[in-house]
Amino acid sequence: MQNEDTGLIEYNVITVEKTTAPEGMPGDNWCRYVIGKGGSRIEGKKPGSLHEVSRHAETVAEDLNSRKGKGGSMYAPRKRS
Repeated sequence: MQNEDTGLIEYNVITVEKTTAPEGMPGDNWCRYVIGKGGSRIEGKKPGSLHEVSRHAETVAEDLNSRKGKGGSMYAPRKRS
């Protein structure tokens, strides 16, 4: 999705679907979500209802979008003067 204010492509939730628990994890109420931006994809699994996991994925996407313009990733090397 493109932000109308900045013209930049933003992260958004692509899909949320029921799935099986990751190996070694208990429970049978798991969902898989995919968040994307252009060719980038972030996949995760989380226990909960479709609604709960959808809200979680939306929050993650909003958080990722709010980080742009704040000096880059915390994993990127520090810029030196």
